[in-house]
Amino acid sequence: MKDGHAEQSSADLLLGPYRVLDLTDERGLLCGRILGDLGADVWQVEPPGGSSARRQGPFHRDQASPERSLFWWAYAQNKRGITLDLETSAGQELLRRLVGGAHFLIESSDSGYLARLGLGYDDLRAISPALVMVSITAFGQDGPYVRYKDGELVGMSLGGMVYLNGDPDLPPVQIGVPQFYQHGSAAGAAGAMIAHHARQATGEGQHVDVSCQQAVVRSIGNAPASWDLEKAIFKRMGPYRAMSATTFMRTTWQCKDGFVNFQLSGGRAALPSIHALVAWMEESGMGDPAIHQVDWASLRYGNLTKEMMAVVEPPIQRFLLTRTKDELTRGALERRIFLFPVNSARDILETDHLHARNYFQQVEHPELGQSVTYPGGFVMTDRGRLAIRRRAPAIGEHNVEIYCGELGLTHAELAALKDAHVI
Repeated sequence: MKDGHAEQSSADLLLGPYRVLDLTDERGLLCGRILGDLGADVWQVEPPGGSSARRQGPFHRDQASPERSLFWWAYAQNKRGITLDLETSAGQELLRRLVGGAHFLIESSDSGYLARLGLGYDDLRAISPALVMVSITAFGQDGPYVRYKDGELVGMSLGGMVYLNGDPDLPPVQIGVPQFYQHGSAAGAAGAMIAHHARQATGEGQHVDVSCQQAVVRSIGNAPASWDLEKAIFKRMGPYRAMSATTFMRTTWQCKDGFVNFQLSGGRAALPSIHALVAWMEESGMGDPAIHQVDWASLRYGNLTKEMMAVVEPPIQRFLLTRTKDELTRGALERRIFLFPVNSARDILETDHLHARNYFQQVEHPELGQSVTYPGGFVMTDRGRLAIRRRAPAIGEHNVEIYCGELGLTHAELAALKDAHVI
């Protein structure tokens, strides 16, 4: 692995001693990816022929192939891969044997599916009482929505995110990048760690029931609580941020080469930033007396009205349009203005700070004869940054290694299972 990081032994990794069976498809891959990044030995279990996640684009160099899905590469890294047909009795028996040596099992099938196969939590707990099982579904394991068909638009809408996304005078718009199941997957990883903490004290596992809808609701901040607190329903605000039913502040602004985030707000904490920006505008010959019509010192945080915004927004926007993101960011740092760039993917890849911390990694892809740049680990410890130890597995890449080396099957038994389409 040409990643610029020292190799890490199992002892160096936060979850190094633990094994995870990951039965998820595209709806839950991120959960196992997080545990794998933390050092767990994650076995990605796919049906023969490969996971449906491998059909998710985009694809490397636009060549559609189950081995070139960038979605798969991103969410199946740091895992070993095996194939197994759970619809067969032999496949079910193999999974039971695998569970005997596992600490976690993650699944994202429809509620009740594994139980119908004799592989539900109660069945698996009988094999391994210490097993932590994480089930990731759209609406959880019970309740009136449990049988509803799901999907990105359905989930993000029912979670409240779509209602808040867009401009106030237009209908809601779909979230640009699919993230419904990613919210649920991240919640699943957190839930797995909470159950693991309890297991260390009691020796007993738990069934972690994740509702992606509930995970999305928690992600939209104070909007759900606004009704209880103020009997106000937050609505779409475009580039603004709602503070109550009638007051808000401007956050996102266009500049010469993109966008920046600058909080146009009242309140004591925001006052020095506003004064510094106004001074910069006046030094540049772009001052405007309209801005001084607002008594910034007497306002509470975020408590600007539409009438105030109509007065102060135009001159500030004109000034910001004369400068690039980099010029505005450097000026804001020098003048202590609460402003920062809205980075694109290219901006992130070229960020000096991330390169200084050796964040990006070069991961070898022998099947391509090249290495590919990946975002690195999200945590640094006193033993180093969590690294990408494995690229995403090819279909059945570790069948021999795991079934024969770990489970003790003979090569003849493995060949017979393959001929029977069990693996």
